[in-house]
Amino acid sequence: MMDVTQPRNAGMDWHEQALDLTRGIAAYLNHPLVAGLARVVTKHPKADIANAFNHKQVACKMWALDRLFESCGGRFESVWVLGGWYGVLPAMLLNDARFDIAAVDSIDIDPEVAPVARTLNREAGDRFRALTADMYALDYADGRSDLIVNTSCEHIADLRAWLALLPRGTNVLLQSNDYFSEPTHINCVASLAAFEAMAALREVRFAGELPTKNYTRFMLIGTV
Repeated sequence: MMDVTQPRNAGMDWHEQALDLTRGIAAYLNHPLVAGLARVVTKHPKADIANAFNHKQVACKMWALDRLFESCGGRFESVWVLGGWYGVLPAMLLNDARFDIAAVDSIDIDPEVAPVARTLNREAGDRFRALTADMYALDYADGRSDLIVNTSCEHIADLRAWLALLPRGTNVLLQSNDYFSEPTHINCVASLAAFEAMAALREVRFAGELPTKNYTRFMLIGTV
């Protein structure tokens, strides 16, 4: 008799189980983002996609999309996501029926993440690009993006100096947090008010906070 307490996949490693799981969910939902996750697990087994798509990351991105739609609407010609990592936020934007976006660029200084982002967003075709670049070296005036997204402001030593590179009137979505104990967070803020003072946006369309177990995430949507 089979021991029902012993799972059938007990001998499988995490990668095999994740591949089976994502493929199964993709087949059930027939959703491009989930299909993209299955491709990433298959083609990029060393990518830390589980961290990039964990429940906290997804919750923060869903919060961003909801408030963005409410405050700015859903139509954009060009969106730049800085610190785009594996392209999860671009994928969520491109697969959200509320948004009509002509093109999304996922920009990151790490060259190893671009192939993963392209795999995840393959079905978006020419609407998606993964670029390797330093956010301080971008030509924002020439690029003419009508929305700049930066959800990692805690990693920017001088937020005002970076924002000064953007043409006046540029729409921005910014996030930071009060997770001071993380060594890579070099410029956290203690409160939403502190974040607003640091960014000093010309217009604020949304300002809010999202408490989590270990930290609070702050978000501003407006124009420089």
